[in-house]
Parts: sequence; structure tokens; C-alpha cells
Amino acid sequence: MSKSLIIAEKPSVATDLARVLGTSLGKFKKEKDFFENDGYIISSAVGHLVEQKLPLGPNGKALPWKFECLPVMPEEFDLQPIDGNKARYNLLKRLMKRKDVDQIINACDAGREGELIFFYIIKLSGITKPTKRLWFQSMTNQAILDAFANLRSSEQMQPLADAAVCRSESDWLVGINSTRAMTAFNSKYGGFNKTPVGRVQTPTLALLAEREQQIADFTSRPYFEIHGDFSVSAGNYPGRWFDENFKKNPDDAHQRSERIWDKEQADTIVSRCSGKDAIVTEKKKPTKQAPPLLYDLTSLQREANGRFGFSAKRTLQIAQALYERHKALTYPRTDARFLPDDYIPKTVETLTKIAAADNSAFTDLPGFAEHVVSQQWVKPSKRIFNGAKVSDHFAIIPTGQVPKNLNEFEQKLFDMVSRRFVAVFYPTAEFQITTRISRIGEDAFKSDGKVLTVPGWLEVYGKNAAASDSEGKGGDKNIVPVQDGESAKADAIELKEKETKPPARYNEATLLSAMETAGKRVEDEELRDAMSERGLGTPATRASIIEGLIMDKYISREGREIFVSNRGVRVIDQLREMQIDILASPEMTGEWEHKLKLMEQGQLARPDFMAEIRSLTANVVNTAKAYAEEELNREYPPFPVPCPVCGSAELGQDAGRYKCIEPECNFNLSKVVASRALSEDEAKLLLTTKHVGPLTGFLSRFKKPFDAAIVLNEDKKNGLKAGFVFEKSEAEEAEEVSIKEAMEKGDSLCPCPVCEKGDIYETPTSYVCSERVLGDGCKGRLSKEMCKVEIPREQALKFFTEGETDLIETFISKKGRPFSAKLGCNAKGRRILSWQFPPRKKKVPAKKVAAKKAPAKKKSAKKKAAKTSE
Repeated sequence: MSKSLIIAEKPSVATDLARVLGTSLGKFKKEKDFFENDGYIISSAVGHLVEQKLPLGPNGKALPWKFECLPVMPEEFDLQPIDGNKARYNLLKRLMKRKDVDQIINACDAGREGELIFFYIIKLSGITKPTKRLWFQSMTNQAILDAFANLRSSEQMQPLADAAVCRSESDWLVGINSTRAMTAFNSKYGGFNKTPVGRVQTPTLALLAEREQQIADFTSRPYFEIHGDFSVSAGNYPGRWFDENFKKNPDDAHQRSERIWDKEQADTIVSRCSGKDAIVTEKKKPTKQAPPLLYDLTSLQREANGRFGFSAKRTLQIAQALYERHKALTYPRTDARFLPDDYIPKTVETLTKIAAADNSAFTDLPGFAEHVVSQQWVKPSKRIFNGAKVSDHFAIIPTGQVPKNLNEFEQKLFDMVSRRFVAVFYPTAEFQITTRISRIGEDAFKSDGKVLTVPGWLEVYGKNAAASDSEGKGGDKNIVPVQDGESAKADAIELKEKETKPPARYNEATLLSAMETAGKRVEDEELRDAMSERGLGTPATRASIIEGLIMDKYISREGREIFVSNRGVRVIDQLREMQIDILASPEMTGEWEHKLKLMEQGQLARPDFMAEIRSLTANVVNTAKAYAEEELNREYPPFPVPCPVCGSAELGQDAGRYKCIEPECNFNLSKVVASRALSEDEAKLLLTTKHVGPLTGFLSRFKKPFDAAIVLNEDKKNGLKAGFVFEKSEAEEAEEVSIKEAMEKGDSLCPCPVCEKGDIYETPTSYVCSERVLGDGCKGRLSKEMCKVEIPREQALKFFTEGETDLIETFISKKGRPFSAKLGCNAKGRRILSWQFPPRKKKVPAKKVAAKKAPAKKKSAKKKAAKTSE
């Protein structure tokens, strides 16, 4: 009997498919890594199983990181199983090759990446059996059954497969070639300075670097505001002076109607308004606020970051758990904020389930959901049901399934999504906006009031969720009433001095917004949704892009703010200097993402897109190569700083070094120290004073960031050599204080055998040379506690004067095992401390015992009988 093989993306999904489909297809028997019945086999990948191979050189070895080997643009991309996942790939391959399997069904996640996972498994295996697509966007039982009843053909899925492969191949082409070109450029003077560049990550880095530059270039300007406290019969209210004739200045974004830039003018206003009566006029107008749109992944990540501080990656992990494990949310990796046109009956069904839920996960929502159903508020609305704005997946909403045992973070995210889903069907919220002008002669003070008159959808969020005021501080802003014709007295007129502030650094919420709109500032929610088609990356990939930039040490997350390292800024600067900053263009990359979406819809051919990517890749490599050659052959002007070794009037320089022009002098200084480029000012200070810093942005050889000052130390070969000086820790500072106190008492242990300049002193934590903390950094130091043993003073004296301690038998290893050793002092070695272990006792071989002969086997009764008969 022929069978169909169903391949899910994850084992947990395969288990759910077997459970749900078993009700209609017949019960499945559980094997080790798959389920099987008379007509079907269900198994799964574990995410991506297959990847593109890295390029190899002509000798079959790894491709060198040199310009001569670039560009690498294969016509066909070779694939290979991912290390660690090969066993799972081989399992699926065996199942696909089974003679009784005549059809393969793709049940990977409904989207571009799910399509790619399946496509690459099929392509690498060489299987040519017919395929179908099980497309389900929710993990509920009914959603799975409905999807199985409506399997899609491979022809229907081809546009999505094309877009998936194009995304993968374009990332490979741009990433591999650009990273290797920039690495070759930055390693041209020796060493290996890997410089990752990517089709999406580099434009994202450019957004952050641009903001960092704006902050660095910003100069604060002082300005003044005048605030008044006015009293009427009903009480007091605040007001702020403003210029009634103000007009926006397109060249100065800091101009505001309430800002005064001249203190003398501000003082004059204060003096002429203080203690005077004001004539009061008011304008009132009603305003409405519609409920916010449903969540897509980016808006969910953005709000979860703002409310709870969740990273984009963490939000996706929680949403995925609510989808897969708890079956409480629909598919989260979506870019849509709308539901299909025909989803009204399903929506009513879901709301009815929430209304009937008696579970703490829904908190107070059942009552609100019941109200929506009873009032029949679920009606056709393009703000909610709009199939034209739903691509692969619709908005993230609750499934109606009652989740149990949610942890704190899952509960917070589940409540966000469920509350938004219920609130979106409520009426608009209505406010009364009051604008009050208190006029004293030629001066006017404005007071704004905003009163919630009809809660509408805000009722679902509670009274504290009223729309934010014009200052963005949130909450209602009620002001005391005034009677017709009543004047107000200025009880206090106060001058406040302020200063302009630079633009705020990105946090993950604002960065996700910028990525969504390819860097354009778009505050309007619906306009931002329209622009999301040209965003950087997709909702499913943006979190990993941010995490990748952190891993590459281009950015760091400090609290909720994102900082760009010097390394990150330098990469963007280099791309611009080389005139290949198209790699850093958010708009261009946003256009590519838009084209991939057009391809998914069958409106763009795969060869056209890839031709553009290949052309870009070749241009990037050739431009970087030409620039590197130009740099190597370029003539640099003399550097106007005397040589710190021989005193020559000025230094020479090339693209990578400052160097002495005198033939006899070997001094040179690299322009890049520990992956950090020195600015000209920093280099001048270091060369003239032999010290600069502390500076930030260095990378160790293990690619870990660190901060340090740079000093020029004596060097036999070059005269002077750059070295690092690190800020002292609290323990080191305490050690320094202890040494100074001991020196005052003259209580030294012995002369230092290492530097032969200082003396060894005892501190609460060590025995240490005075030159180590007060002089030139001697290595003479022995910790007072070693492997849980406190080293007594007499043993420390033996260590420094005799070269070793007595045998100490009470050391404890990291694994908790006791051992014995002497501590040896290697005064002139690279490391001062050595462990000297006593020789191991030879084991006495055990005496050989002669093996006993096994008793002879008894003959069987049959053999005995045979023997007798003979």
C-alpha cells in the first residue's frame, strides 16, 4: 500500500500532527523518530537541516581570505547537512526513499523559512517524488484538519520557494563576498581582522551608526520656558507661555513656540506678567481615538520591549512557545496586522470561547469578550478584516484555547495579545479637548486639558490606559473649570532654564520601528504598516539580525539602549570611503525585501532578482579591491610629530602605520590597535606623551571587547612599542593602599627576585612587589590563597628567596579532590608561578592467579544414550 510522508519543521509539531490527524486517518504508531499508520508517515526536521557549503579553493582546501579568490559566485550552490543535524537529515532521506512512499507533504512552518527548510532537504537528497503543502497558520485541531483537507500543490508554492531560495542565495553572495573583501582590506598589513558584512545587518548597523554620529556631533543650546500658576474660583491650573506668531523653521528642528532663546527677553516677560490678572478664553472640541491595530510580530516585539524590556529575540521565543507548546496563539512570525475577510465566524467563535473561559490566564477578559459577542460588535471592517493585507499569515491573535501553567513572561505576552484582540472590536474612545489661553497684555499662556468622556476600547485596558497627552506623559489631563468672563490671577510666574537634547539612542523598540520602515521616521501606525513592505529584513529575522550585530561586537545592549562600538562605526565609515555604501543603504535593502515579497506573489521572476544581486556583489568586490590597491600605492603626507625614539622632526606614514623616516631608526606604530583605529589626534597625543586614554572599543584576540589606555613601552627591536594599561580594579587599588602602608612601616618580606628593583610586601590578599603597583608593572606576585590553602608568610619567603615552598599537602582541586604540590618561583620566566608535583608512587602489580579450569560439561542425555547404544 502506498503512503505519504509528512515532514514538519519540529518534533513537537510532528507529535501534534500525529495526534490530530490520527482521529481521521487512523491511529499512528510511535516509532523512534516518526509516527506511522497504514497510509501515512509523520516525521520532522529540527529547524534547518541543510546549509550552503562554504567556498573551497582550487586545491580543495578552505578558500583563502584574499582578494585574488574573489568574487565567489557559483552558478549552482552546493548544499551539505548542518553539523549536528546530519543524523536527522539521513533519517528523513531514508523515509523519503522508502519504496512505499509515493508522495511527500511539506508541513514546515507556513512561511518563507519553512519553505526553504523543506526545499533544501528535497534538493540535497535528490528525491523527485511529488510534493504537496500542508499550510496551517494555527496549531488548533480544527486549523490542522482544515489545512489537511486543502493541501496545496507544488505549483502553487513555487513563487514562495523562489523567494526563499533567492533570499538565501543573496545573503550568501553578498555576505560571503563582502565579508571576505572587507576582511582582506582590513588585514592587508598583516594579521587577520575579520569584518562581517551582510545584506541586511550592515544597513541596520548604518542606522545605528548614523544616530551615534548625530549624538556625537550634537551641541546643546540653552533656552528658556516660562511657566505660570493661575488661580480662579474653582482652584489653580498651570499654563506655559508661547509665541502666538510662531512659524516652524525647517532648518532648525529645535525651534518651538514655547522656547525663548534670549534670557533678557525671558526676564522681561516674567517681570511684566508677575502678579497680573489674565483674560481667559477657551476652545473645546471633541476628538476620537480608534483602537490600535492587531499585532504583527514587529509591533508585538516593539511594545513588549517598551512595556517589559523584553528583547526582540526573547519576545519571539515566548510567542513561539505560546503557539507551539500551549496552542494559545496563532502563528507569530507574521508581518500582517489584519485577519482574512472570511474570518468573522471564526472570530466570534474565539471570542465566545474566551467569554466562557474560567481561567486565570484570561484574567478579566471573559467579561469584555462576552460584551463584544452580546453586542454583536464583530462586523466587517477593513481595519480588522482585510484579506488584501494578509500574505502568508494573518495577525497574531488568541486561538481561544485555554492555556494552563503559563510562566510570568508567557502570561504577560498572552495578556497583551488577548487584550488587543478583544479591544479591537470595542467602539472608539472619545475625549473632550480643552485649549485655554490666559492672556496678560501681549503675552499668552496655554493650558491643555484632555478629559475622557466615552471610554470605548480603553475600558478593556482600564482607566489608566487613556491616550497620552501632547507631551507623551500619558494619562488624562483635567484642568479646573473657569466661569464665563472670569479672570485668572498669575500667582506665580517662573522662569525655567533648559537645554536642547541630542536624539535618543535607539532601543530595541525604536530600532524595530526603524527597520520596519527602512529607516524613515514614521509615527503613524497605519502609514508605518503600509511602509513595512520595504523594511529591513522580515518580522521573523529582525531579532536575529540584532543579536548577530551584538555577537559581531558591532553594537552592545546596555540597559534598554543600544550603543555602537568604534568597530561598528569604522565599518560604516570604510564603506562610505570606498564608495560601496550601497551595502549600508537601508532604503536599497528595503527595496530588495519588497521585491522578494513581489516574487512570493508571482509578480517578479527569480532570475531578474538574482542578476541584480550578482551585479552588486561583483561591484562591491571590485571596488574594494581597487581601493585596497590604491591605499597600498598611495603617497601619504608626512605626519607632523617628532619620532619619540630618535627625535626626527616628523614621521612618515602609509595606510597602516606611522613610521620613522630615518633609515637607522626602526620605530613604527600601527594605526589600528586591537581592531580599533586610532584617530589622528589620539595618535599625536600617544606619540608626544607616550600615553593616551583610557579608550573604548578594543577587541582581544578572542574577540572580546575591552577598554584600556595605550602607552609606549621600551622595546629592543623598535625602540618603543604600544602596550595597554588597564584601569585598576577595587582589589588592585586596595592592594596599592596596603603596600603604601607597609612601606611606611618598613615591613618588607624580601627583595624582589623578578625585577630586582622593588621589595616584596604582604597585603591582605597577596605577597606582591612594590614595583608592580607603584612602578613599571613587575610580575612579582603570589596570591595569599591558592586552591583553598592560605599560604603562610614563611612559605612565601621561601618561594621568593629559595625558589620553591615546602611540599603543601592540603590543596583542593576544582573538582574537590585533595592534592600535594610545591609552589615554584620562576623569577626570569614568562610566568612566575609553577606547580611542582611529587613523583607518583609506582603501583605494585597484582600477583597473577592461575585461572581455574572450567569443569567439563556434562554430556546430554541423548549423547549418553547414543554412546551406550554403540
